[in-house]
Amino acid sequence: MSAAAPRISFEFFPPQTLDASFRLWETARALAPLAPDFVSVTYGAGGTTRKLTHEAVTTIAKHYGLEVAAHLTCVEATREETMSIVQSYADAGIREIVALRGDAPKGQTKFTPYPEGFASSVELIEAIAARGDMQIRVGAYPEPHPDSPDTDADVAWLKRKIDAGATSAMTQFFFDADTYFRFRDKCVAAGIDVPIIPGILPIQGWTGTKRFAAACGTNIPDWAEHAFSAAAAEGPEAERRLAADTCIKLCQDLIAGGVEQLHFYTLNRPDLTFEVCAALGVRPTRSLEHVA
Repeated sequence: MSAAAPRISFEFFPPQTLDASFRLWETARALAPLAPDFVSVTYGAGGTTRKLTHEAVTTIAKHYGLEVAAHLTCVEATREETMSIVQSYADAGIREIVALRGDAPKGQTKFTPYPEGFASSVELIEAIAARGDMQIRVGAYPEPHPDSPDTDADVAWLKRKIDAGATSAMTQFFFDADTYFRFRDKCVAAGIDVPIIPGILPIQGWTGTKRFAAACGTNIPDWAEHAFSAAAAEGPEAERRLAADTCIKLCQDLIAGGVEQLHFYTLNRPDLTFEVCAALGVRPTRSLEHVA
């Protein structure tokens, strides 16, 4: 990695089919040589992939030699059950958790605490932090969370999560660097002094990206709607080229503004993420060989 290149990390999601399993392992194998600071593995909506997440986390850590942060939510589990999952990760040598409230289970429109479960991400963070053996990462929203009235409320909630024991945050994806910079400035003004890593989504398909944006409160600028709609009409290669160019430009703008680390939402598709990282000066520095 060159001196000017950013530090990087990647997000994967656990496979639910055999084909998806092959895609995850190929993604991990393709991106591991870039020596990310860590990789994270998500939970499915409503905690539906709890077992698959655990299997993916432990396999990636064992076979690819990567630092893995396991997503953990408050959904569909008691406090005791949730903390037993934390213990199982500790037993497997995992030392990082991405602590989240989580989305409502399938069929529900609003998060409701599970009986005897954690009522919020803050409660979950406090419980994990009390163990004293885990680094805790959390999510952050540079644009209002769907359940939040405004960004100021999101900043205040992030401050509570940091005060509870979180050591860094990764943001939801966004389209314009200024969105991140405004959020970062608000966080600094609120006394938040942990790393806030920009979340980057290389656009693998415009239709799917718009669904993600609607679900998480990300604003789609007019320029993006017009550009990607036109590129999609031209065909897959035009859409892919636009996706690469806009993602590289966003990352360059963030780096120019002082950002030193980027977190990529890979969607278990490595090629576009690898291309963007290469354009930013990130080079393979480790062997593809498994470590176990």
